[in-house]
Amino acid sequence: MTEDDFKVAEALNVSRETLGKLEQYADLVRKWNSAINLIGRSTEGQIWIRHIQDSAQLWGLRAAPFGTWLDLGSGGGLPGIVLATIATEKAPESRFVLVESDQRKATFLRTAARTLCLNVTVHAARVEQLPPQRADVISARALAPLTDLCALAAPHLAPEGMCLFPKGANYASEIAAARLSWNMEPEIHPSVTDPSAVILKLKAMAHV
Repeated sequence: MTEDDFKVAEALNVSRETLGKLEQYADLVRKWNSAINLIGRSTEGQIWIRHIQDSAQLWGLRAAPFGTWLDLGSGGGLPGIVLATIATEKAPESRFVLVESDQRKATFLRTAARTLCLNVTVHAARVEQLPPQRADVISARALAPLTDLCALAAPHLAPEGMCLFPKGANYASEIAAARLSWNMEPEIHPSVTDPSAVILKLKAMAHV
């Protein structure tokens, strides 16, 4: 880890054991990345700030306590594996359900969950194929436009559940487009890793 990596790790406010698991996860990503492209090659040297911290910031916006966290399009485990790792310390009774249609990436997710001893279930399927999950929290990072995310998440959300969707600089136009099909009042939280990005927190979505 570089000096900047250590600063990011300290800011996460987790135990030394959890930091060790996150470093194991970072090593796994680097090891597998050449074969299945989990993250951009140019970001491998910044994995702590560009990926781990960016994912971990969702933890502070969650509903607490929660039972099930559903992560859509989990890819290389961002944010699902990162958050499940934090949960082993902060919310050990919770469980994470990760959905990834790419079989190779799903294999990586299972390997990471097993290596880190996480309470994670991986579905190698499309979100639309799953029965309703009744999740307390649903996340998705860099998966689809907000209108599509609402359609994917709504069948799986518990009645009092919430969605956490990281979005880039065009988030306002995505909200405007989504409101043509969905009633929503999103909370907008600034990203800690990118001044132009935000986290959208959605509750009580209803199709128009």
